Amino acid sequence: MSGENILALSGGVGGAKLSWGLDNITAKNTLTIIANTGDDFIHHGLYISPDSDTLIYTLAGVNDPERGWGRADETWHTHSTLGQFGIENWFQIGDKDLALHLYRNEQRKKGTSLTEITQHIAQKFGVNSRILPMSDDPVQTIIESDIGHLSFQEYFVKHQSKPCIRNISFNGSTEASISPELKTVIKDNGFKAIIVCPSNPYLSIDPILSIKEIKSFIESSSIPVVAVSPIVGGKALRGPTAKIMHEMDIPVSVMGIAEHYHPLIDGLVIDHKDKIMSSKMQSMGIAVQVTNTVMNCDSDKIQLAQDVVEFSQMISVKKDSL
Repeated sequence: MSGENILALSGGVGGAKLSWGLDNITAKNTLTIIANTGDDFIHHGLYISPDSDTLIYTLAGVNDPERGWGRADETWHTHSTLGQFGIENWFQIGDKDLALHLYRNEQRKKGTSLTEITQHIAQKFGVNSRILPMSDDPVQTIIESDIGHLSFQEYFVKHQSKPCIRNISFNGSTEASISPELKTVIKDNGFKAIIVCPSNPYLSIDPILSIKEIKSFIESSSIPVVAVSPIVGGKALRGPTAKIMHEMDIPVSVMGIAEHYHPLIDGLVIDHKDKIMSSKMQSMGIAVQVTNTVMNCDSDKIQLAQDVVEFSQMISVKKDSL
């Protein structure tokens, strides 16, 4: 197990898989995950934080691996009853999930910050790593589409990612700041690597990077920054990443991912299927690690986590020798 401090940026399902692997190879409290909150929204009067909850459920081992989100062994009595009364219920909330949202709401009414609430929940679930929201301030991902402006959840869940995207913006990001907890962690923890998980770059990672303090920290740091491509063989393993890239005239390939993150990253981890593109990325000044990036089982997640950490260490050695 690695005793070195690692900082990861993550959205929901894809990022949570690698985060689980990283959590399993690191010592307690040495992994800090900045969670995307651009997806957060109010539904039925409840404040819902989907990506943070997915990370907590996944790292705690209570997530539903078949759906990819929510709790395992969930029941849906409240959700189905709402439907019977004709109440809009396009966003599915299971009964166990509902209890967590009610707890979050109660804490928010008491004036507890989102970061403090998230930490309390993670502790209740026995999570070993820190999961910190990108900001306690509201930031909302807005999709400009062919059917109008949509919040992330309206686009992703209500309309099932079908509208054509024209632009993506992050309302509130200019005014948002990082929490005192995240500020302290960034200042004091001496990270050995910054890992950008294979979450959707445009809907999950860009909201995090839209917070000036986070992006400035990464840009000014000498810490190796390594991203894992969510595109394998010209396809997204999950979600609308490839669809978005196509609609925004971005090459649906690892090159498109490399160009998007360049020059923020020092290295990109790609799958064996994309090995042929390694030299092109290296010519951009991006180091490349070729390995299996498809996480079908727990051993895949752990192996990829180990590969990413070792890759970042190798980049660090090269940086130090220059």
